[in-house]
Amino acid sequence: MASVALSEAEKVYIMHGVQEDLRVDGRGCEDYRCVEVETDVVSNTSGSARVKLGHTDILVGVKAEMGMPKLEKPNEGYLEFFVDCSANATPEFEGRGGDDLGTEIANTLYRIFNNKSSVDLKTLCISAREHCWVLYVDVLLLECDGNLFDAISIAVKAALFNTRIPRVRVLEDEEGSKDIELSDDPYDCIRLSVENVPCIVTLCKIGYRHVVDATLQEEACSLASLLVSVTSKGVVTCLRKVGKGSLDPESIFEMMETSKRVGKVLHASLQSILHKEESLGPRRQKVGFLG
Repeated sequence: MASVALSEAEKVYIMHGVQEDLRVDGRGCEDYRCVEVETDVVSNTSGSARVKLGHTDILVGVKAEMGMPKLEKPNEGYLEFFVDCSANATPEFEGRGGDDLGTEIANTLYRIFNNKSSVDLKTLCISAREHCWVLYVDVLLLECDGNLFDAISIAVKAALFNTRIPRVRVLEDEEGSKDIELSDDPYDCIRLSVENVPCIVTLCKIGYRHVVDATLQEEACSLASLLVSVTSKGVVTCLRKVGKGSLDPESIFEMMETSKRVGKVLHASLQSILHKEESLGPRRQKVGFLG
């Protein structure tokens, strides 16, 4: 993880502010920083999104390719995650540091999507046991300023919302051999329902209180955090504790309740932005990931 060195005096200052529900940047304990979301930013992908959360900058591209269904799930497609922690984001990502964090984030994403309710994987099946769509989700960390998991989960949801998969017809001849025909019409495509795709809400325990969307400085004051995966209906689908500190059961319960409350608002805002952006169609101004 990216980190920042703070003196004891700075840590005390941050911790005292959190106890009074007043953080260094003026936010309350349950407030997110301004989130910028833009979809369809990479041209050669099936779907893409860029998310900026404070100075944390994430780019996600989704590529749909044909593959074979897994043996245990013959009538479903599947998702593959790859996370690239660019050394430009922070020098700590050079060498193995970035690889280890990338693997940790990818494993967390697998855990979140490893259930039937997140994405309807049956819509990705073309022909049972033979052909399916595989969605390769590539996450690139461009800049790191704390709260990586939340920003990545928002970007993945936005990119999946933007993903368009070509419609396919399976033609069978008299001998029983099958041919696959892709539609030439770019508008004749399958869209994924992202209504049940969860977002991660990370809660950092600082002193006796917890905060959402912690900055790097606040993360340096926290010994334990709770990653809570929450759907738009406020249902918790996954929990993960990170950090070397401990959390008592009462704190965990309070953090889960906070995550449900904050998660609902986060989902509503994200859905509103995504639908508003899509309604503009080709008229909307694109910034792109180089903007």
